[in-house]
Amino acid sequence: MTVTGSRSPGARPLGTLQKLVGAAAGRRWRLPRRRNRVRVERAVEVPMRDGVTLLADHYIPDTDAPAPTILVRCPYGRGLPYSLLSAQLYAERGYHVLFQSCRGTFGSGGVFIPAVDEASDGHDTVAWLRTRDWFDGRLATAGGSYLGFTQWALALDPPPELRAMVVMIGVHDLGDAAYREGPFNLFNLLSWSDLLSHQETVGPLAGMVRMASAPRRLRGALDRLPLRGAMDTLGGRGAPWYDDWVDHPDLRDRYWDGFRATGALQRVTVPTLLIGGWHDFFLTQTMEQYEALRSRDVPVALTVGPWTHLDVDNAVSMPQALSWLDTHVGGRAADTRDAPVRVFVGGAGEWQQHAGWPPEHTASDTWYLRASQRLAPTAPADEHSTTRFRHDPADPTPAVGGRVMALGGGARDNRRLEARDDVVTFTTGTLTRPVEVHGRPVVALHLVSDNANADVFVRLCAVDPSGRSVNVTDRLVRCSEADTTPGTVRRLEISLDPVAHRFDAGYRIRLQVSGGAFPRFARNPGTGEAPATATALRPVTHTVHHDASRPSCLSLPCVSPPPARS
Repeated sequence: MTVTGSRSPGARPLGTLQKLVGAAAGRRWRLPRRRNRVRVERAVEVPMRDGVTLLADHYIPDTDAPAPTILVRCPYGRGLPYSLLSAQLYAERGYHVLFQSCRGTFGSGGVFIPAVDEASDGHDTVAWLRTRDWFDGRLATAGGSYLGFTQWALALDPPPELRAMVVMIGVHDLGDAAYREGPFNLFNLLSWSDLLSHQETVGPLAGMVRMASAPRRLRGALDRLPLRGAMDTLGGRGAPWYDDWVDHPDLRDRYWDGFRATGALQRVTVPTLLIGGWHDFFLTQTMEQYEALRSRDVPVALTVGPWTHLDVDNAVSMPQALSWLDTHVGGRAADTRDAPVRVFVGGAGEWQQHAGWPPEHTASDTWYLRASQRLAPTAPADEHSTTRFRHDPADPTPAVGGRVMALGGGARDNRRLEARDDVVTFTTGTLTRPVEVHGRPVVALHLVSDNANADVFVRLCAVDPSGRSVNVTDRLVRCSEADTTPGTVRRLEISLDPVAHRFDAGYRIRLQVSGGAFPRFARNPGTGEAPATATALRPVTHTVHHDASRPSCLSLPCVSPPPARS
């Protein structure tokens, strides 16, 4: 079998700049040494069943030995930086890489609508691979973010050639990404739609500048009401799916069926490496992927670092990806990690390895909301106390950091936010010994609201000895008239997003409670109207009860032994 570029007369060697960039990246990220030279055949035409032709670049390892193939399907173009991370570095280490532009992007025919054609287009591409003389029957997939969705879509009906997957900060359910918390995930999905709308008319550098400036540049579109029509104000090619997403806030709606690849989690059996970030937009889906595969005894490894969606450390992710592929597809080396789960523990600044996630030996450590905005280790006895705050959607509580696809995401100082009168906090005394949390903290609130249509945002923060309050994890929930009536005490049990964090001695633990996080989440208009078309706004006053008959509390899953508390 000939597996060099000799049967691809259009293939050309990598350019000098590409080689230099690849060599520099390999050194910086501590990758295995380059194993071979690479040739590239550009704009290879791959036919789909409906007559549409997709374009791909074929990266060819210059070797006489049979080489496995990595399929990467991407909507963001086939140039730098995507070509380096998704194709060149793999090809330089012994893999064919078919780096394909998704339907309707960068020369591929058809119209791009997120998710809906990825399963069929992926399978048609694999069928085409079977006709290539260089394809030796060993197939892997790799990629991050939306490139993770294209992998899960293919895995809805896994082709027999599939040997392994590497999914980084990946999504399998776009509906869940849009509405998991109840309100529309406004900033992430508007900024992503804007990116797709303009990406083919600006260069990579300008695209990076646009992404960095998105919080300021998109402010008018984020602020406008109604939500529907925001993309119409931003120019570019448009994003016809955006208004449809805004129009369908109910995840039970059959509309969302075409945007899910959830079934793949119950069908795939190949070894899968999952890489996520504690502040990544898709963290909860990464954890669901891990839990689903592990429950079926599928070989799965999980790495979660201190990253947002935009700053995954390639010095961690790329060596792991190559090791995983070499082990399960290339047959070159054993995976030498001691345990299948590797997590970065915030606060401690260290990586830990575990046999599974969450670790088996955790114990619930409960702190009670008390008067004077305290978090105390004992439940209230006779005191009758409440804490009240007002949220006005016309002046919405701003989002600070967190799981947003922006340079300002992640762990940030919350002191200015906590100084607002629409944010209340409850804080422990100074810790005398570390408190290490692994898993999902749970907040139970006894709440009375004078408007049944309202949101509640809770956030766990670490307060250092200087008073700096940094977000660790959070969650927003949406309430409506279907849940309760105004003035009724309701008990909300809010499971925060998973975390691994050590609150060190000398620190304090803080619980933050407010009525929103805008523009990360679309504001609740408070009127009960359809969110897509609502323009009127109505405020809400929340009263948090924390007394003996209605205790509100924070429960932390702590690693053993239980920590000492002040």
